[in-house]
Amino acid sequence: MQSRSEVTVFNRHLSEAEAAVELRPFDVICTMRERMALPRTLIERLPNLKLITIVGRSLPNLDMAAAGEHGVLVAHSDFANPRFRSVRDATPELAWGLLIATVRNLAEEHRSMRAGGWQTTTGMTLSGKTIGLLGLGRTGSRMAEYAKAFGMQVIAWSQNLTDEATAAVGARRVDKATLFSDSDVVSIHLVLSERTRGLVGRAELALMKPHAYLINTSRGPIVDEAALIDALRTGRIAGAGLDVYDAEPPPPDHPLRSLRNVTLSPHLGYVTREMLGAFYEDTVEAVVAWLDGAPIRIANP
Repeated sequence: MQSRSEVTVFNRHLSEAEAAVELRPFDVICTMRERMALPRTLIERLPNLKLITIVGRSLPNLDMAAAGEHGVLVAHSDFANPRFRSVRDATPELAWGLLIATVRNLAEEHRSMRAGGWQTTTGMTLSGKTIGLLGLGRTGSRMAEYAKAFGMQVIAWSQNLTDEATAAVGARRVDKATLFSDSDVVSIHLVLSERTRGLVGRAELALMKPHAYLINTSRGPIVDEAALIDALRTGRIAGAGLDVYDAEPPPPDHPLRSLRNVTLSPHLGYVTREMLGAFYEDTVEAVVAWLDGAPIRIANP
């Protein structure tokens, strides 16, 4: 592909104003999940753009209608390809690691050690505790397996969850209120939609035990961010582990960056060598097909 095109890599976040200038010369934009928003107001300012490649079958922060209206094709990746099967544990593995780091205060203790100090916090043992899973799809089911290995009780809830589905992974289905009130750890594994936006708000956080933790590796807007910050500041819950945020990246002065009872990671759920290799293989394949005049996997035909 490089012999037929000039490739430019952007390794920093671009504001819309910056993107309108920096991306203007390009015929093709290759995205990595939701790292770069492509709203109508930006697409309208990119007159040379002819192809956008995306990871997955859709991109929430891409205006698909605007792309179509401006003659821009959108090529998606192929999650059905066997090469993706071996890397689908990337997100649940990160979620479990973030969970352990959060309940054992590893980030805070790491900062203390770096500063020349020693232990300053008390963590929580997982064995014998209850984990509540919001969502029991592929990632949630994997989390249930990990929890069982750690000797935890597993309860789960989502809008369409059945007793059969929960029993299949050794979990117990409960109602939403019970999940928040009975869990020592609540971990979110839902797709962001109009049904799930703001699903975890002040009422749900108020039901949680004071020693309980919230883990979110799904999408930031599923949780009411202001309500979560208030719960963390007041000690209403013990802490949170977050990989996703309302705005990504959050601004440098964002309150979550300064709270000591929060463990933060920069949306690393799918970021592994294996996963990125599969993503970019699809990207190159889509660009070459477009260069050949036979575009593939078009999301907006």
